[in-house]
Amino acid sequence: MAAVTDKEHFTKSFNIEDTAIVLIDHQIGTCGWVHSIDAELLQKNVKILATFATATKMPLVLTSSMETNVQGLLLDVIQKAAPDAYVKRTKRLGIVNAFNDPNFADAVRAAGKKNLIVAGVTTDVCLVPPAISMQNEGFHIKCVLDAGGSPTTLAEEVAWERLKQAGIPVTSTNAVVTELIKDWSTEAGQLAFPLLA
Repeated sequence: MAAVTDKEHFTKSFNIEDTAIVLIDHQIGTCGWVHSIDAELLQKNVKILATFATATKMPLVLTSSMETNVQGLLLDVIQKAAPDAYVKRTKRLGIVNAFNDPNFADAVRAAGKKNLIVAGVTTDVCLVPPAISMQNEGFHIKCVLDAGGSPTTLAEEVAWERLKQAGIPVTSTNAVVTELIKDWSTEAGQLAFPLLA
């Protein structure tokens, strides 16, 4: 994959046809570690992303970490919105940077899309390291910041700064979904409208 320029990172518009959605470690227990965003809002936005990906047949890549420990299973909203992707999830055994897990990295590559919309349950630990690793491999990345959070506001702000330093653009759930659909009158627009309303 060819390297991308700084300008492309911040100006390239993603499309349904050339983009995959990647959700990292949105697990029942792990969500309890997030205090920089309202828990209901986090889960709502994760549900929107998973539901939209499934409805539009976009590749959806899921991973979890140490499910049998306190982290637990992926959120019920993911299991219900994307049952096929849930079954295919990569269950990591402890590797912190998800993209360092060969099985997860292969799943991301197998999605066959150069553009990745990425969210992690904790921005500081679950999102930033794999986003940087994916970018270093040549993927175009957009990080969805309201589908995750951090244990403290300071940790969240530091994570945002790390993404900025790495040249990775950030976005929100509503913004990225509307970027994908382009037009409310399309089939995808009609699918998205009730999710975002």
